[in-house]
Amino acid sequence: MKVIRNAYDLRKAVDRFVDQAKITDVHTHLFTPDFGDLLLWGIDELITYHYLIAETMRWLDMPYEKFWSLSKTEQADLIWDTLFIKNSPYSEACRGVLTVLEKLGLDVAGRDLASYRNFFRGMTIREYIDMVLEISKVETLVMTNDPFEDAERSVWLTSYKGDPRFKAALRIDPLLNDWSNKYSRLKEWGYDVEEKLNGKTLSEIRRFLNDWIDRMEPVYMAASLPPTFKVPEESARSIIVEECIIPVSRERDIPFAMMIGVKKLVNPGLKLAGDSVGKSDINTVEYLCSKYPHNKFLVTMLARENQHELCVAARKFRNLLVFGCWWFLNNPSLVEEMTRMRFELLGVSVIPQHSDARVLDQLIYKWEHSRRIIARVLYEKYRDILDTGWVIREDEIRRDVDKLFGGNFWSFLKMKF
Repeated sequence: MKVIRNAYDLRKAVDRFVDQAKITDVHTHLFTPDFGDLLLWGIDELITYHYLIAETMRWLDMPYEKFWSLSKTEQADLIWDTLFIKNSPYSEACRGVLTVLEKLGLDVAGRDLASYRNFFRGMTIREYIDMVLEISKVETLVMTNDPFEDAERSVWLTSYKGDPRFKAALRIDPLLNDWSNKYSRLKEWGYDVEEKLNGKTLSEIRRFLNDWIDRMEPVYMAASLPPTFKVPEESARSIIVEECIIPVSRERDIPFAMMIGVKKLVNPGLKLAGDSVGKSDINTVEYLCSKYPHNKFLVTMLARENQHELCVAARKFRNLLVFGCWWFLNNPSLVEEMTRMRFELLGVSVIPQHSDARVLDQLIYKWEHSRRIIARVLYEKYRDILDTGWVIREDEIRRDVDKLFGGNFWSFLKMKF
């Protein structure tokens, strides 16, 4: 294998291996075609993504109710005119739309929304899934699967066929964040639970989790959690984590993925676009990793202010794997800053990115943009050690890239602590 001795050859090798890498996208909100309209795709869904809705409403003197009364096409027309025609589309969400159009071979300079819609009218969803995965080089992706969502639940119970490229993740937010309202659903489904978390109820929650693990075969259990998330404390959420999630996670040998820091609906009028961010307490992550050393934890945090603490925690606990630049952090300047910090503190032992895609098309731009940033930071780090006289081989670069874009995730799932 070729030995690299200068910066020029190094840059070419890093770019080549990053471009060739097959990706495991460890967290998305996508679905297989089994789930029908829950799988969002196409230009109107891309333009009406909640990032773009929030950005649009900053420009409009329009009641939120009027916007939501518009059809999907009318909403897309309004957003396109506001953000792409009357203003320059250089926010990351807008730029992402343009990147998708360009990678699909469409005329970006034409600014012709009607022609873009015509392109998608001639496409079936299965054809488009194949196209998007090929362009983005996503080999495997992890869904978000919530048994409390009726439309999704019915598919799992009656008609799910699956796609080997799509892996399940059991979403447990309702159990943790809304137990007082959701326990009645478990009763409806035949679980002998009460609102009070007595021994019988905790046992039935564990049975519920095991039933859905058997059904979905998820690669992990996951929850999106508020900045106030704390364990231990005398709350239903904390008790369910320690008495149900932790033991089931250990017994079934699947990680518990914690996405911490979202403040729900700070502006309810914006609906899904109305969520915000808050700084969280790293002590809970350290407590769980320390008290339960044989459990595996995947963690991403939403506030920029939490990133250094999270990296330091990961240096102390091998059962903690840091992943991705989540939600409001998925902007180039922040992705670059976080990736550089993680490499400097944790070396290759991280998952630098996930897409968090809610619209299939977003896989194209989120991975195109992230690849470029990760390659740039990798090049700088390799150059730093090259400057010391260290010799770097091409196969070592390929090895590291393969770990970062999927290998670390699959190895973590197999590890025994």
